[in-house]
Amino acid sequence: MSKILVTDLDGTLLGGTPDDRRRLRDALAHHPEVVTVFATGRGLASIRQVLRDPLVPRPRWIIADVGATVLDGADLTPVDPVQDQLRAGWPGPERVRAALLRFPALAYQHGVHQDGRCSYHLPPDGLTGELTAAVEELGCTWEYSADRYFDVLPPHASKGDALRALAAKLGWQPDEILVAGDSLNDLSLFRAGTHAVVVDGAEPALLTALIGNPLVQRPGLPGAAGIHAALRTLGWTSRGADHGIGAEAATEPPVGRHSLVVAYHRPPLHWNGESWQPPDSPNGILPTLSSAFADDLPGVWVAARTGRDRQAPLPHPASAPPLAAVPVDPATWSGYFHRACKETLWPVLMSAPDRAVFDEGAWADYRTVNARFARHISAQAAPGATVWLHDYNLWLVPGLLRRARPDLRTGLFHHTPFPDPETFAGLPVAAELRSSLACLDWAGFHTEAFADRFRRTLAGLPGPPRTTVHPLGIDRPAVERLARLRAPHRRPDTRRVVLSVERLDYAKAPVQKVDAVDRLLARRPDLRGRLVFRLVCPPPEPGITAYESTRRRLERRVAETNSRWRSGSWQPVDYRPHRLSTAEVVDQYLTADVLWITSLQDGMNLTAKEFVAARAAFPEHRADPGVLVLSRHTGAAAELGEAALLTDPHSPEDLTAVLAHALDLSPAERRTRMVRLSALLGHSRPADWAHEILRAIRSGAHRGPAA
Repeated sequence: MSKILVTDLDGTLLGGTPDDRRRLRDALAHHPEVVTVFATGRGLASIRQVLRDPLVPRPRWIIADVGATVLDGADLTPVDPVQDQLRAGWPGPERVRAALLRFPALAYQHGVHQDGRCSYHLPPDGLTGELTAAVEELGCTWEYSADRYFDVLPPHASKGDALRALAAKLGWQPDEILVAGDSLNDLSLFRAGTHAVVVDGAEPALLTALIGNPLVQRPGLPGAAGIHAALRTLGWTSRGADHGIGAEAATEPPVGRHSLVVAYHRPPLHWNGESWQPPDSPNGILPTLSSAFADDLPGVWVAARTGRDRQAPLPHPASAPPLAAVPVDPATWSGYFHRACKETLWPVLMSAPDRAVFDEGAWADYRTVNARFARHISAQAAPGATVWLHDYNLWLVPGLLRRARPDLRTGLFHHTPFPDPETFAGLPVAAELRSSLACLDWAGFHTEAFADRFRRTLAGLPGPPRTTVHPLGIDRPAVERLARLRAPHRRPDTRRVVLSVERLDYAKAPVQKVDAVDRLLARRPDLRGRLVFRLVCPPPEPGITAYESTRRRLERRVAETNSRWRSGSWQPVDYRPHRLSTAEVVDQYLTADVLWITSLQDGMNLTAKEFVAARAAFPEHRADPGVLVLSRHTGAAAELGEAALLTDPHSPEDLTAVLAHALDLSPAERRTRMVRLSALLGHSRPADWAHEILRAIRSGAHRGPAA
C-alpha cells in the first residue's frame, strides 16, 4: 500500500527545532516508501531555495501557488493535465489586478513569484463582502490566512483540489494519505477525507474549523516534530528509524558490517520444496555472481524472497553467498514483477513501447519493492561501502540510497538493452526514473551503443554517473568439458537441424522465425522432408500475462506450418515448450547445423557464446562445426558479428534469406567462421568480469549527497 505525506512548508515541515527537522528527515530517509508531497503557498522560485536546505526531504510531487501549480519533484516540470485542470477558467493576472484596483486595502505582493494566482497582503478589516463578490464576479475563488494573506485563485484551485486531482491521477486512496498543516489555507487539505495532523502553533481559525473531525491528530508538538509523531502513530515510521534502523532492517544481521552489497531481484539459489538448488546453467548473472563470491569476493547478496521461497529456511553460507532476504508477498510481487517490470518497463527496454501498459497500482508496488531493497541495502552496508545493483528491476534504488546513505558508492549494471532517449521519455514515470538513475556513481553496459543511449537519456541532469562498457562472457571451460563428455553419446542426425533455445518472449521473435521457415520451404522444395527447425521455448514463470498473446500466435503458426508441409513422419517445426537441462542443451548445440538467434533486442545473449564454446571444443576432428546466425540487435553481435552471419529480425525477407545462406555454406567456410568465432570468444572468466566491474564502481570521484 502507498504511503503519502502531504505537508505544508512554513510553520509545518519547516517548523520546529533543527533537531526535530533532522529526526523527521532521517525517518523519511529510512522509510523511502513514504512519498513526500509539498503543499505550499510558495511559488517555484521560492521552493528552489527551500530545496537547498539539507534538513528538507526531497519531495516526489509539489503542490505550489496555493494549489494552482502541480510539479513533478524529480525535475520540477508541470504535471499535465492535472495543472491544466486546476487552472481552467483563470482570467489571468492582468485582468484580476485591474478588477481589484478599487480596493485600497489590498497590497499586491510584487516581490513574490506567482503563477496561476494573484497574492496580496490584506488586513482583517479589509476582507469585505464587496471584495469577495468582486473576486467571484471574475469567476475566481479566494483563500485568506494568517489574518494577512489574500490569494485569488482559479475557480477549481486549492491545495485540497490539487491533492484530489493528483491522487486521482496516481491512484492514491484516502487511507494512504496523511496531510499536515498549520494555516487556514491548509483547510481544503483537511477536508479531503484523509489522515491528518495539525501541528502546535496552528492558526486559531484552522483549529476552530477542525473541531469534531475524527481524522485529525493533534499531538501538541510543533512543525516537524508533530508530523513525525503522526507518522509513528500511523505506524508508517518506526522508533528504530529514529536511530537510523528501519523496523524490518532491525531483524537483519548487524548494521554496517559489509563492505560490498550486491542487489538483484533474484536470489542465487532456488527452493525446490526440499532444498536450495543452484542454477542449472553455469552461465548467466546468477552463476556469474555466485562464482565471484566463491572466488573470495567479500560481501552480502540482497534478494527478494517470494512464493514458496518465502517460507524456506535461509541457505547455509557454506553453500551460497551470504543472503539478506527482502520478503515480498505474492500480491506485491505480482504488481512489481509481473506487471510493472514486464508490462511497463520491459517493452520499453525492447524498443517496443506500443506494447507497454502502465498501471498506477502496479507502479506503487514497484516503488514499494525498491524501497524495501533500499532499506535492506542501507542496513547491510558498512560506512563507505560499495553497492552493486543489477538491472532495471531496481531503478529507483539509487535515488533512495542517495538520500538515506550518501556515503555509499553505488553502481548499476544493465544486463538488458537500454532504449533510445525518445522511447524512454515515453514512460509516464520517465522523470522519476531519470532522477534516480542520475544518483548513481557508475553505470555499466554490455555495448557502447547501449551506454551511449543511457548517457543521452540523462543528458542535461547535473553530475551524471560515469558510464563504461563490460561485455559479459561465459564459463567456457565448463561448457567445453560438458561438450566433450556428451559428444560420444550424441546420436547423429541426417536432417538439417536449425536450433533456437530461448525463453518464450516476443522480444526473441519466435513467431517471425516460424514464418521464415514457412517461406523458406515454399521457395526451396529441396529442403522439404530434410529441414527441422527445433524451437526450445520454455514458458516464463507463472503469473506473467504479457506473453500470452505471443504464446497463442506461436502455437497457431507452428500448427499451421506443420499442417501445410507435413509429409509422412516428417514435420518442419519441432516445438518444445519446456525447459531442458544444461546437458540436454549442449546435446542440442552439438546436433544443430545452425544456431538461429533472432532477438529484436538483447543485452548480450549468452546462448550464442555457449554454442561457439561447445562446437569449438573439437577443433581437431569436427568436420562440420555448425553456423551461428545472430541478430544484429544483440550485444553478442558487437563481439562475434564479424564471423557470425548477421540477420535483421525486423525484416521478414532478411530472416529467410540469411537462414537459407547459412544452410548453403560450404563445410570449409563453416570451419573458417568457427575458428574465428572461437578466437573472438576468448577465455576470460565471468568471475574476472565481476572483479573488473567492482574496480570500476570504486574508481573515480564519489559524488556524495544529492543536491
